[in-house]
Amino acid sequence: MMKTDLKRILSISGEQGLFSYVSQATAGVIAESMLTGRRNCFGIRSRMTSLHDISIYTSEGEIRLQEVFEKMHAYLNDNAAPSQKSSPEELKKFFSEAVPEYDRDRFYVSHMKKVVEWYNILREHASLDFANDDDNNATDGQTEE
Repeated sequence: MMKTDLKRILSISGEQGLFSYVSQATAGVIAESMLTGRRNCFGIRSRMTSLHDISIYTSEGEIRLQEVFEKMHAYLNDNAAPSQKSSPEELKKFFSEAVPEYDRDRFYVSHMKKVVEWYNILREHASLDFANDDDNNATDGQTEE
């Protein structure tokens, strides 16, 4: 299975689940639902966020979502994360064990629900083996200065 490149995985406001970036379109982006496999064109007005650009607050600052997923995977082995329908207490307990440095004041239960939902979608429909910037540089020939 290929490594998951979080730069190509999108969360789209108002849409269920996650989407894989397919290509640029004249009026926006073509993306495929990881849950249904259906492709749609999302206009430039759609609020799309690449999972690569998301971080969570910790006691030391912020850590990228990929690092959060890696900590969750190390903690869970190959098991699923708790459901996003879990109780707030259950989610807080899970994050206090998997990502102990998370910021209790600024990383809300609503965020936790999204993170566990996304983790379980990736686990089910992609790979929890993530592409790193080094992998991308090797394939696209670009280097960061």
